[in-house]
Amino acid sequence: MTLMTASASSVVCTWIVAACMSISYPQNPSKPRWARKRRLLSKAINPNTTASCLSLSPCDRFSLSSADFFGAFRSTNSLLPRRRRRSGEAMAIAIQPSMEPITKKKPPTKQRRVVVTGMGVETPIGNNPDQFYTNLLQGVSGISEIEAFDCSNYPTRIAGEIKNFSTNGWVAPKLSKRMDRFMLYMLTAGKKALADAGITQDQMNEIDKSRCGVLIGSAMGGMKVFNDAIEALRVSYRKMNPFCVPFATTNMGSAMLAMDLGWMGPNYSISTACATSNFCILNAANHIIRGEADMMLCGGSDAVIIPIGLGGFVACRALSERNSDPAKASRPWDSGRDGFVMGEGAGVLLLEELEHAKKRGAKIYAEFLGGSFTCDAYHMTEPHPQGAGVILCIEKALSQAGVSREDVNYINAHATSTPAGDLKEYHALLHCFGNNQELRVNSTKSMIGHLLGAAGAVEAVATVQAIRTGWIHPNINLENPDEGVDTKVLVGPKKEKLDVKVALSNSFGFGGHNSSILFAPFQ
Repeated sequence: MTLMTASASSVVCTWIVAACMSISYPQNPSKPRWARKRRLLSKAINPNTTASCLSLSPCDRFSLSSADFFGAFRSTNSLLPRRRRRSGEAMAIAIQPSMEPITKKKPPTKQRRVVVTGMGVETPIGNNPDQFYTNLLQGVSGISEIEAFDCSNYPTRIAGEIKNFSTNGWVAPKLSKRMDRFMLYMLTAGKKALADAGITQDQMNEIDKSRCGVLIGSAMGGMKVFNDAIEALRVSYRKMNPFCVPFATTNMGSAMLAMDLGWMGPNYSISTACATSNFCILNAANHIIRGEADMMLCGGSDAVIIPIGLGGFVACRALSERNSDPAKASRPWDSGRDGFVMGEGAGVLLLEELEHAKKRGAKIYAEFLGGSFTCDAYHMTEPHPQGAGVILCIEKALSQAGVSREDVNYINAHATSTPAGDLKEYHALLHCFGNNQELRVNSTKSMIGHLLGAAGAVEAVATVQAIRTGWIHPNINLENPDEGVDTKVLVGPKKEKLDVKVALSNSFGFGGHNSSILFAPFQ
C-alpha cells in the first residue's frame, strides 16, 4: 500500500513540476496584476509540503498527496493570463515518461505469387476461351448489323453484338428475367471461369470462402434496367420494376455472384470507363499479394447495345458509320478508319495464389506479374497529346513488376480504331519499347469491337491464350497503315507464331484513366 501511494505521489509531483514550469510571466513584473497572481499561485500550493515545486527533494515528492496536486492545478489553471501564448512557450502539462516502445522488425517475407487458373468469356465470336481464341486466330469478325432493336434511323447500325446468349445451367430462370444483361454476362462468365479452373462442388465445399473474393466491374452498369424504369415512370411510379435501382448499379453483379458462391472475401466493383477491367484485375491481384485473399474472380462486363447506348455514342461522334461492310468497320491503325465499333460481353479471370493453386492441383495458364494505373489529367475524352499518361503508366507497370522493357515481346494494345487514340498509344509504345526488335503488337478490337468496361478482361484472356498457345492473333482490316506506323511492329493479316516472354495489355478510358497489366508464362 505504501509503495502504491509513493508511486502515485511521484506521478502527481511530476505533473506539478511541469505545471509550475509551464507558466510564463510578462517581461515587466512590476505590474500589480501579475505580482498578485504570482502571490496567489504560491499560496495555491500547500505550504505544509513545499513552497516551490522546484525545491522538492526526491524523498519529499512522495509526501505530496493527490488532493494537494488537484487543488494546486485548479488554482494554477485559473490564474493563467488570458492572452495568446507566444511561440516557444510551454503549452501542455507533461506526464511521467514511460519506457520507449521496442519496435520489432517483421521478418522478411517472400511476395506471394499470383497465377491465372481459370477463364470465362461472353463475346461476339465465342462464349468460351478456346472458341473465342480460335476465331481470333482465324481472323473471324464479330461485327454485324444490330438485331436487338430497330436502329434504321441511326447513322450507325452495326456493333459487336452477342447473337445467341443463354444462361441455361448458369443462372436461375427467375433472375434471368429480372437482371440486366450486363449482370447475366458477368454471372455466366464468372461461373465458366470457375468451371474452367476445375473447381468442383467438393472443392468448393473445402475452400475457405472467407479468403475468396469477387471484383468484376462495369463501365455503364444496368442501362437497360434503368432506361426501362424511366419509361415506366412516364406512366406511374407504380409501374416501375422494384429491382430497377439495385440491378442498375455497377457493383451488383459482383455482389450477386458472391452471394451465389458464398464467397465472403473482398467484393466490390470499380468503374473507370473502358479501363475498368484492368483496374479490377490489378486490384484483385493486389488483394492476393497482400494476403487478404487466396482466390479472386475479376474482370468486367458491359451490355450497352440498346437505343440509349447507341444514341449516346452517336451523339459523341465516336462510332464508325461503315454500315455497308460491318466486318471492315473496326480497323485500328488503318488510315481509312472512321471511329470505333461498340461491342458487348464479359471477361472473367480466376486469379489464385500460387501455393493455393498447387495444393488443389490446379492447371496454371500464366503468371500475373503486376501492373499500374495513371491519369492523363488532361481531357474527358481525348488522350494527352504527348501520350505522357500512357508512357508513365507503362513505365510504372514495368517497374512495379520488376520487368525490363527488353523482356516484353508481345503487346495487346487498347487500339480502338480512333485516329487520335491509336496513334498516341502507338507512339507511346515506340517510346517505351522502340529498340526491341522482337516486339509484336495487335488489337483484339479489330474483330470484336470495343466492349467498353469488359474490353480489358476479354483482351487479358486473349493475352493469356497467346502465352498458352504460342500463337498471336492478326490485326484484320489493316490495309493502309497510318503514315509513320511501322508494320514490322504490328501483326499482319495472319496469325503469327511467337514464344511470348512477357505480355503487356493496355486499357484506357474516358476521364484519362490508363492501366497496364503484365503476364508471363509460369515457370
